[in-house]
Amino acid sequence: MTDLSAAHDAAATDRRRLAGSAYSSDRDLAARQRLYQWQTPRHDLPGIVAEQLSGVRGRVVDVGCGNGTFIQRLRQDRPDLTLLGLDIAPGILAGVPGPVAVADANRLPLATGSVNAALALHMLYHVPDIPRVVEELSRVVARDGLVIASTNSDGDKAELDDLWQRAAGDVLGTGRGPARIALGARFTLEKAPSLLGEEFGRVETIELPGTITVRDPEPVIAYLASYQAWADQHDVPFDATIERARALLDDHIARHGAFEITCKGGILICRR
Repeated sequence: MTDLSAAHDAAATDRRRLAGSAYSSDRDLAARQRLYQWQTPRHDLPGIVAEQLSGVRGRVVDVGCGNGTFIQRLRQDRPDLTLLGLDIAPGILAGVPGPVAVADANRLPLATGSVNAALALHMLYHVPDIPRVVEELSRVVARDGLVIASTNSDGDKAELDDLWQRAAGDVLGTGRGPARIALGARFTLEKAPSLLGEEFGRVETIELPGTITVRDPEPVIAYLASYQAWADQHDVPFDATIERARALLDDHIARHGAFEITCKGGILICRR
């Protein structure tokens, strides 16, 4: 591991940064979620999770529930379930329908075998010790229960990485600039099965590829700007790079009519 990637990993998992800045409200997470409005095919991720829980009864915990996107959908589709949302960031829980609690995924405040399913959706790359948290998920889930995780693949949104490096290079006058922080690199769709397989005998991957097509720069700019909490990790003036990216997008859309982003995400269904 390079010094830079080690620094990025530390920043992606720093609890103070996560709770106090990155997820102190749902503003930045919502900006990243909104970009998928322009994806085809559209994948109803909360609906897919609800479908995978069709055989589950009883208690479901959403670990790292963020702004409650999945909890809200499950309350609508599965009012029979007893739902609990947990997150390390008090601020982002403000708008989530209860019960919710502030908790660390490394030590879940739940008895062994006390839930019938656990969700860990786009969050395992934020925990310092992924195997430890996978053990915790396994501990709290009943023997016949399941864990549903989600993440992105290697190469997801590569066009945004290229746009950032072009913009950063222009700002620095260096051709291509440094890469932006890759939050999901520690737990990609390719790495996830082996990490989850340490505790679960059956891990099924459901790939959800798509293409985001935008004809206005703003959704992309909002997505890039949502990484403000990690601005110090980009080795480039953050705001200036955002504005240069806007100019590059304006030019690209004027010439081509749209800007396309290749998405490679998926969910993993884990059973013993």
